[in-house]
Formats: sequence, structure tokens, C-alpha cells
Amino acid sequence: MKVKQILNRFYVNDLEQAIEFYEKIFNEKCKLRFKYSEADLELAQIGNVLIISGTNEALKPFRSTQVTFLVDSVVEFKDFLLKNNPKIIRDVKEVPTGMNMTVQHLDGTIVEYVEHKNL
Repeated sequence: MKVKQILNRFYVNDLEQAIEFYEKIFNEKCKLRFKYSEADLELAQIGNVLIISGTNEALKPFRSTQVTFLVDSVVEFKDFLLKNNPKIIRDVKEVPTGMNMTVQHLDGTIVEYVEHKNL
């Protein structure tokens, strides 16, 4: 059970503009980009930033999520967290990159846990 990477979440309406801007700031190319059609969103990762793009309406259910933890096993983290009284906001499910769940920690922080399949 390991957190492999922590991603800051930026919510935007114009993904192209955001990618261009953050590629320049980080001097790094976008290494992951995909559509999450079920939620009417498009996502991109540059460095430790996860850019989440959509209309204000599409972004609304996700804005309260403050950070994304890329983990080696979402299921193992769920088992651990359930023993420590979190609030499961969105249970484990398949997403375009693998599996995820969203949890509110005891301190109130809302975290998305993501386990990537082999990309």
C-alpha cells in the first residue's frame, strides 16, 4: 500500500490554454491526456498538476476534491480507510485510466485515490 504521487488539481474551462501555459511554466510536456466522457470532462497531467477541464456545470461535483493520490492499490487503501472512519463519497469504480474512489478524511480533506492500469 503506497502513495506513488500526489497531484494538485486545477479546474479550468479551457484545457488547451491551460496545457500551453503550464507546459511553459514547468518546462515539461503534458504526459497524460484523456476524456472522461461519463462526467463530460477532459483531463491532462503536467508534472504534479492534474488539469480538469469542463463546463462549470460538469466541474461542479468535483470542485470540492482537493487533491489526487496516485496509489498502487485503490482496494487496499479502501480497506485501510474503512478501519479509520472516513466518509466514502464515491466508491471504487472503473475510470478511463484504471480505478478510483473519492474519500473525505477525518480532517475534512476530500481526496481522490487513483490506481492507474498500465497506460
